[in-house]
Amino acid sequence: MTKEQIVESMIIKAESDAQTAVELFKIGRNDWCLFIWHLAIEKILKALILTEGEQIEYTHKLLGLARRTSIKLSLQQEEYLREITTYNIEARYDDYKLSFYYKANKSYTKKWNLICSDMYKLFKNRLNEKKTK
Repeated sequence: MTKEQIVESMIIKAESDAQTAVELFKIGRNDWCLFIWHLAIEKILKALILTEGEQIEYTHKLLGLARRTSIKLSLQQEEYLREITTYNIEARYDDYKLSFYYKANKSYTKKWNLICSDMYKLFKNRLNEKKTK
C-alpha cells in the first residue's frame, strides 16, 4: 500500500469509529462509546501524522501522537487527551474495566462524548487542510 492508501484507510476507519461512538452513546453503551472515541481519535491522529510527512508511532497515547502533529494544543486540550487515553481499556484487567463502566455514567459520558467529538473534529479539520494543499 502507498502512504496515501494507508492514510485513506485510516480516515475511513476513523470515520466509521466516530459514527459508531455516536450511535453507542445514543443507546446508552457509555463505556463502549468512550472506548470507540479513543480509537477514532487515535486513527485520525495517525492519519494526520502520516499526511504531515512523519512516521507513525505504535502507541495508544493520544497526547504523544498529537504532539507529533503541527497542531498547537492548549493545556486544556492536553488534559482532554490524557483523559481520553484512559478509555483504551481493551487489554486492562477486569476490575479496571468494571470501575471504568461505573465511571462512564450518563452525565460523565455526555460531557466526554462532546469533548471527544470536538477533539476529533479538530484533528480531522487539520487533516483536511493538509490534504487540500
